[in-house]
Order: sequence, then structure tokens, then C-alpha cells
Amino acid sequence: MTSNQTGRLIGAIFGLVFVAANAGTLPTVAAVPLRVLAVVSFVALFIALRRTRTTPAADESTGTVTGTAAPKRFGRGYRLVVAAEVVAALAGFLVITRVLHTPQASVAWLSLVVGLHFFGLAAVWRMPSLRWLAAAMTACGAAGLALAACGASLAVIASVAGIAPGALLLGAVWWSLRTP
Repeated sequence: MTSNQTGRLIGAIFGLVFVAANAGTLPTVAAVPLRVLAVVSFVALFIALRRTRTTPAADESTGTVTGTAAPKRFGRGYRLVVAAEVVAALAGFLVITRVLHTPQASVAWLSLVVGLHFFGLAAVWRMPSLRWLAAAMTACGAAGLALAACGASLAVIASVAGIAPGALLLGAVWWSLRTP
């Protein structure tokens, strides 16, 4: 599996987790179909990713052969972005739960941080197309925080800041597999 396929697989896994974990806040009649759809989407993506063939010398951001080695996806820049994401997420969780006493905002905070981390990955990986996903996920997280501040139900917050970002992640991976 190439680093490009691995990155897509990571995105699909997190998309599945976002949907599956947050669907539990909804009534069973909605939660079960959402979870089934997420699992079916993930399995189909996994199969599609395994069937995708790329050459090691291909520029993974454009799919064109450059004659040089493919960019290093999971190098120092990636590790720095992920480390900043983890620190921001943990610090935010502490503030949300211990200072603000609004644990229902946790999923929104996580979506906001994950969305922002995609801006970093877009820069590190030189993949401007990730900015769309970053903006959409960040918006979902910000909307979820606003909903939590207004006292919205956990189901509403989880739908906006958990299920929608999960669908965005799964959709972004599907979109990345399209043939030009």
C-alpha cells in the first residue's frame, strides 16, 4: 500500500469512527441505518483502495509521473501537524470538561481541531484540495461549538459536529478516488 493509499485509509477509518460513534446519540431508527451506511461505505472504500494501483514515482498530489521519488507523506511535517493536533485536542478537552463543564461540546472541539489539522496537511503535503475538507470540517466543528454554547441537545451537536464530518471524510476519500 502506498503512502497515498495509507493516507486515504486513515481518512476513511476516521470517517467511519466519526459516524459510528456519534450516531449513538440519535434514535435507533436513525442510528442503525447511518452506522450500516458508514460501514458499507468504508468496506467499499477499502476494496477500492486495495485495487488502486499507483507507481512509486508518481506525484501523489497530481497523479503524474515526475521522474523523482514520491513525496514523503508521513515525514517530519506530518508528525508536527499531528502532534499539534493532539496537544490542541487534549488541552481543549480539559478546558471544555473541567473549566466550562460542557462535555457535550467535546465532539465539536474535536471536529474543529481535525478540520484545522487538514489545513496543516494541505500545506505539508502540497495538496491544496485538502483545504475544502479542512474548511468544511472546521465549519462543522465551529457550528457544533456554537450549538453547545446555545444549549442544543447532544443529538443535534453530534449530528452537526460528528456525523457530518464523518460523512465529509468518507466523501473526500471517495472523491479522491475519482478518475480524472
